[in-house]
Amino acid sequence: MTGRLVLVRHGQSHGNVDRRLDTRPPGAELTELGRGQARDFAATLTVPPGMIAHSTATRAVQTASEISSALTTASRMRAPDPAVFEGIHEVQVGELEDRADDDAHEEFNAIYRRWHAGELGVSMPGGESGDEVLDRYVPVLDELRMRYLDDDAWRGDIVVVSHGAAIRLVSAVLAGVDSDFAIEHHLANTEAVVLAPVTDGRWSCVQWGRLTPPFGPVVVETDTDSRSADPMG
Repeated sequence: MTGRLVLVRHGQSHGNVDRRLDTRPPGAELTELGRGQARDFAATLTVPPGMIAHSTATRAVQTASEISSALTTASRMRAPDPAVFEGIHEVQVGELEDRADDDAHEEFNAIYRRWHAGELGVSMPGGESGDEVLDRYVPVLDELRMRYLDDDAWRGDIVVVSHGAAIRLVSAVLAGVDSDFAIEHHLANTEAVVLAPVTDGRWSCVQWGRLTPPFGPVVVETDTDSRSADPMG
């Protein structure tokens, strides 16, 4: 096992700025700030990744492209060409799509919290259940592990440009991260969760945003207005 999965949230999109529940691909494009965030993320990678994967959403495609270009410029060597993977897009919110009102945000958050509490069969109104998100997302990570990370000849991390709510749910389930921690610790644009493969097909979470283990059920003072403005993070 010679690498990790770096699950990074895309850069700021126009949907983020508008506070819209923009989940259906292709979705909104990155803002100029979002493009800069992607380049800044690339600068934090001390070693070029072995692969850059991304979802089908425009904001993920553009983030991955900016990361690859920045790495190529910095190292003067061609970085991996980004590769698209089906199944790692954002939680699909159904009837809440494109809404920016507080009621929609509160309904999303209420159902999302139930998922983290173990009620994965509950669905967003006209959208996905937690089980459905895991059923499409986890096999992609399993494939990346089997084809690359479990190969002794493989070198480097795999950067996966994806989406905040999906990343937090999948990471918490796969690595056994405390559910309260996962709910309260949102990912800002281009923050990442890093999963390392361990024995018996399991994963260990070695980084969550700016934090490292242990990820315990601590009480966090959170700006609720800021949290509401970006429910998908």
